[in-house]
Amino acid sequence: MNALNCLLPTMIIICCLMPGPHNCVALPRKTSCHVHDSIADCSHLSLSAVPQNLPSNIISLDLSHNRLKSIPPVSLSPYPGLCRLSVSHNSITKLDPGLCQALPLLQTLNMGHNQVHVLKKEDVNHCTNLTWLIMASNKLKLQGEPFSALQRLQVLDVSLNKLQSAKLGTQIQLPNLVSLNLALNDFTTLKKDDFLFLNNSSSLLVLNMSCVPLKMLEPGSFKPISGLHYNFIKQILTGKEFEGLDQVEEIYMSNNQQTVNLKSTSFVNVPNLRVLTLRKSLKAEAVNLDPSPFSPLTNLTFLDLSNNNIANIREDMLKGLANLKVLKLQHNNIARLWKSANLGGPVLFLKHTPRLVTLQMDSNGLDEIPAEALRGLGNLRNLNLSSNLFNRLKDTIFDDLDSLRVLNVQKNLITAVRPEVFKTPLANLSLLVMDKNPFDCTCETMLWFVTWLNETNMTHVPGLRDQYLCNTPLAYFNRSIMEFDPLSCKDMTPFQTLYILSSTAVVMLIVTAFVVRYQGWRILFYWNILINRTLGFSDAHVAEGREFKYDAYIIHAEQDSSWVERRLSPLENDKCKFCLEDRDSLPGMSQPASILDNMKKSRKILFVVTETLLRDPWCTRFIAQHAIHRDIEANRDSVILVFLQDVHDYKLSRSLYLRRGMLRPCCILDWPVHKERVPAFHQKLLMALGMTNRLMD
Repeated sequence: MNALNCLLPTMIIICCLMPGPHNCVALPRKTSCHVHDSIADCSHLSLSAVPQNLPSNIISLDLSHNRLKSIPPVSLSPYPGLCRLSVSHNSITKLDPGLCQALPLLQTLNMGHNQVHVLKKEDVNHCTNLTWLIMASNKLKLQGEPFSALQRLQVLDVSLNKLQSAKLGTQIQLPNLVSLNLALNDFTTLKKDDFLFLNNSSSLLVLNMSCVPLKMLEPGSFKPISGLHYNFIKQILTGKEFEGLDQVEEIYMSNNQQTVNLKSTSFVNVPNLRVLTLRKSLKAEAVNLDPSPFSPLTNLTFLDLSNNNIANIREDMLKGLANLKVLKLQHNNIARLWKSANLGGPVLFLKHTPRLVTLQMDSNGLDEIPAEALRGLGNLRNLNLSSNLFNRLKDTIFDDLDSLRVLNVQKNLITAVRPEVFKTPLANLSLLVMDKNPFDCTCETMLWFVTWLNETNMTHVPGLRDQYLCNTPLAYFNRSIMEFDPLSCKDMTPFQTLYILSSTAVVMLIVTAFVVRYQGWRILFYWNILINRTLGFSDAHVAEGREFKYDAYIIHAEQDSSWVERRLSPLENDKCKFCLEDRDSLPGMSQPASILDNMKKSRKILFVVTETLLRDPWCTRFIAQHAIHRDIEANRDSVILVFLQDVHDYKLSRSLYLRRGMLRPCCILDWPVHKERVPAFHQKLLMALGMTNRLMD
């Protein structure tokens, strides 16, 4: 309502300037006063004086929108029975002190939108019967105590007057005041004594300060009042602002441009509060406090936290609010809190509100509802989850909502309406709003819902024929779900069996492919161990091993010596022995002669292949060539390649005169990147060392 008051003039201008064709009806121009049932309407007549030819028994006179510059008491003396007088939208500059003497029964006086710049006590001193006084838009300056004599006044409007203070008097006055309108004035601070003049105004229900640029409130500013509407507050509410308001039951603090921050003590002085509206007022982190700022409000029944961009809520934010019935959280950003992947798990902040009747959580970006999020809300009657991102909801999430009467889940991504999810909430529903979802119109997803819609006569579903449209399959695209034929779902058992069998086969194939792709090495590792334990290390190893001192002569670049010592040397035992030139060269023999002699004593030649090895001329031109020459002369196949790096076949052939295709696959090994695969590499290496050197026919 406050926002509407602020924007109304703009809205009128926009409507007046809107282009396009218009069907206008010209009203006949009024040329004289219209009198009916003792009510005289003389508005919009361009009058410059009060008409004197009206019936003397009129009780209401409307002189608004004329050209009056004053209202002399003598001009109204013919109408002593007047109770209501409106002279708004004129050019009156002064309220004559004798006005109420001429009109002793006057109860309502509308002087809004004039030019009364000064208002004194004498001006309204005789208006003792006045209950309504409208002085809006006059640029008033108050002198003395102008309202002190108005003991019966119930409604006072001094809005749009550029008042610099909310203090309308220093004495206690206006004991019967019900509504005070201070909107659209210019004061920025509320002082502790500004409302002392209302100290005896126990009937005050409405204090309108909308569109007032308040920036600071002194502690105890609102002590004499019981209603609150204010905007543009930029401070932390510590709780002292509400001192003395222990009996207040409603506080309205909406539309503060998200500038208000809270503390855990913000509402300790209003324990009897029942209604609290903080719409579009709080900073995003204002409610993320421990303890919660709402914990003292045990009597609270209505809480509005909408449009605050709240992203973080503690699980105990609503702890103690056992009487809460209405909770508005729409237009925030709490999607993360209900995700199963949320750090610490989903935040179940509704578990402390068992009496909740209305819950609004639309437009929050939610795509998931935890299984326990709505547990215990057996009294919930109105649930709004529209304009979110829900697709497939978990089974049983609504099972406790057996009292639900209104469910709104429109504008989501719901494709299937399954009984496992919706059977309980739809059982007693009076209104269902589920339109603008991309429904999948198949037997599995829509048969139960369409059957329920055809059978129910208790639930109202607006827009059922034109707003509930199928998105898939193509045959039903953009057609109403009510055109879906349930008869097409009969005799589906053979197809369901075929579907189950084919799905099982596909799943098994996919699982097998994944296992082979990511765990094949492990399976092969244990297979090799099984074969070794069953058949022994290798028949070839036993038969040929007697001729050789070493199982393998290792050829490697000098820079790879540390790798050989760390990774291969520990494998040596009674069944496996390597020849390392640095360690096993014969003393007194030249290096080339020692290399050739040790090669003859080795069953296998093991190359540790790296880019460094391929660039080493000593390894490639002498050692490698003699090793390969020995194999060719002896008609043997004894080479094993261990790749520490990914080396292209072209480089391998150019440097070592070898290609992968020349060797048996089991003699080509790659050093694994992952540590857990190292044992499998060792097993493969031992298997390669145990292979026969005889060429296969």
